[in-house]
Amino acid sequence: MVVKVLHNGNCSKSNAVLEYLDENGVPFEIINIVEDPLSPLEIRTVLKKLNQGVFHIIRKTDKLYIENYADKNYSEEEWIKILSENPSLIQRPILVKGSVAMLGRPIENVKFFIEK
Repeated sequence: MVVKVLHNGNCSKSNAVLEYLDENGVPFEIINIVEDPLSPLEIRTVLKKLNQGVFHIIRKTDKLYIENYADKNYSEEEWIKILSENPSLIQRPILVKGSVAMLGRPIENVKFFIEK
């Protein structure tokens, strides 16, 4: 099964996961979330596959988050819209395999995910 990787090319952790998948012969498809941002529906689908709420995938250390969103109290739907419009705020990489997904960090978890 092909693993879909929600990826940001400027992220060292995301690049490390791609390298790991390539070195281990795991077929994967790159979805560059910066060049092709996820729609609100796609974000909701990923969250369902992660079995997590939206706050789980927000990069809380990102400068944009700290300066514009850290002290705000948005609803789940508002956050989904914000992430769709600001894909750099999404944790990455996110690996999707069929009906399940996981954050690709730490990289040790990726091995378990792809073998399962």
